[in-house]
Amino acid sequence: MHFKLAFIGFGVVGQGLTEILMEKKDWLAKKYDFHYTIVAISDIMKGSIYDKNGLDMAKILDLVKKGKKLDGYPTGVKGMDSLATISKTNADTIIEVTFTDVKTGEPALTHIKAALDAGKNVVSTNKGPVVKQAVELVDMAAANNAHYGFEGVVLAGTPVLNLAKYTLAGNKISGFKGILNGTTNYILTRMEEGMSYDDALKKAQELGYAEADPTGDVEGLDALGKVVILSNVVLGKNLSWENVERKGITEITGEDVMKAKAEGKRWKLIGSAEIQPDGSVKAKVWPEKLSLSDPLAGVCEAINALTYHTDELGSITIIGPGAGRRETGFSLLIDLLEINRKSNG
Repeated sequence: MHFKLAFIGFGVVGQGLTEILMEKKDWLAKKYDFHYTIVAISDIMKGSIYDKNGLDMAKILDLVKKGKKLDGYPTGVKGMDSLATISKTNADTIIEVTFTDVKTGEPALTHIKAALDAGKNVVSTNKGPVVKQAVELVDMAAANNAHYGFEGVVLAGTPVLNLAKYTLAGNKISGFKGILNGTTNYILTRMEEGMSYDDALKKAQELGYAEADPTGDVEGLDALGKVVILSNVVLGKNLSWENVERKGITEITGEDVMKAKAEGKRWKLIGSAEIQPDGSVKAKVWPEKLSLSDPLAGVCEAINALTYHTDELGSITIIGPGAGRRETGFSLLIDLLEINRKSNG
């Protein structure tokens, strides 16, 4: 398939994917028969540009890395907003990577619905729409003969959704538990080395792991959203935010960490869900003291991990990065290659 791609949002993730596509263009074509042209970009801060014949992405990246707007691109149609870019360009696949309100799913939810309504494929790293309406959006894609891919919404490029959907197919997955937030894992790692919570948080902010307002990470809100996604997409349930118990790491002290260490245990912020005998789901995000024999206990720094509980294979754990510009950009490539496989038969 020859993709005609349009970016809605062109921040670090979109740029990360672009770099991968450019560097691997010949290899992707040879190995996967994957071909592409990027025809449009619409970004609320950087502006927009459209050329039906394709954009010179080396020039585009040079512009944005110099802090310039897309208006500086020498040719093409400029000034189209996101919805016009979705509906009025010749793009057949929309890459939705805007900054999105996780609680409302907007503006990504509107973007994704507009694209699917037009019969265009969507790949996205936005958690909000998946938390709000994952099943509805997948059904909408099918009804319009399109594809909606969102591998990157849980652990960025670490493929936990495709692992469950394809590689573990034939297993009944009864639940999961995991380290779903790299920021809190980094903080707890530093605290075990003797750093105070405040100093560890400051260091995480300096490294870009934590935002200036770290509430979403340290209070477990980011992990909670991922628990909802995994419960609904992998376990096939219908959870909302209110169904998940939540407690962050802000009350864990250095003394707590050292006491656990003396006991041969390690604190982790764990997101989990388990199907109960009556078919309901018990889900939570909660600090837990794990035995060092637990695979998740050995996962330190800003690394994420997830364990699936299966009937045939027992517990299966996948470990990898849960953030990063190229890592998250790679998750979009996973989705694009899946569409390509289906299109090529």
